[in-house]
Amino acid sequence: MDVDHVDHYRVLGLPSGEEGAKLTEKEISKAYKWKALELHPDKRPDDPDAHDNFQKLKSSYEILKDEKARKLFDDLLKIKREKQQRQSQQDGKRRKMMSDLEERERAAFAPDPAVKARQEEEKIARQLKEEIERIRAMHENKRTPAAFASVKETKQSGSGGVGLDKEKVLKVSWEKFGEDYTAERLREIFSEFGKVEDVVIKSSKKKGSALVVMATKSAAGAATGSVCGNLSNPLLVLPLQPAVATQIPSAPKPVETESINNLVGAGYQAHEDAILEKLREKAKEKNKKKCC
Repeated sequence: MDVDHVDHYRVLGLPSGEEGAKLTEKEISKAYKWKALELHPDKRPDDPDAHDNFQKLKSSYEILKDEKARKLFDDLLKIKREKQQRQSQQDGKRRKMMSDLEERERAAFAPDPAVKARQEEEKIARQLKEEIERIRAMHENKRTPAAFASVKETKQSGSGGVGLDKEKVLKVSWEKFGEDYTAERLREIFSEFGKVEDVVIKSSKKKGSALVVMATKSAAGAATGSVCGNLSNPLLVLPLQPAVATQIPSAPKPVETESINNLVGAGYQAHEDAILEKLREKAKEKNKKKCC
């Protein structure tokens, strides 16, 4: 994004200039949420530029909510305004007088105001670009998929072995826009339905997902279909393995598993099964070491 031509306040639909500099962080966040709902690609399926426009909106918001980057941007706008005012006020006679004055100043080795102003503008623009790169790098690191943490496994009664009860595990997914979810935030949300044993986060650029291990099956069942998270970025909550329904033989088979695969994707299911298998193997290795 070219910082010399983009007015980040205008991108968010806010007043620029001196009015923009007086806006609070809360007002900027509120404007971004409204604009994000308007420009989200899901609401513009026929617009080929929808994704790029939404990314530009996010970039402008990240700049304005960062205190240092916003201060530099406000300074750059101020210099541009002053430059335009000087240019609009100059007429032929004034330009001639300024030219003569500049010649005398150069002859006396005095600093040229126009050159100094241009250098100051270039300096601030360069610093702003560096701040933008810093913000981008910071968020790229946040979007890097984190390795799954080890999930606590429950002992099977009477068997002496260890295994993970899938009926107590929930699959949670959300879109990567607006407020993101952390492991602590998910633990806080799901603790309303019972004790949470562990939370495993996995993220990508466009989608976030997690495994939430509840202490009991009843808690997992209560959370399924009940948790919505933030209204601006709701959660999709599904059981990792639906509870076995008690039905008479003539009743049709439950279709929860097929629905889950359709919603979440067979590829994602296979990936989670592979992770759970690795967790079981690690648990067995730990038990062997304890026995020895």
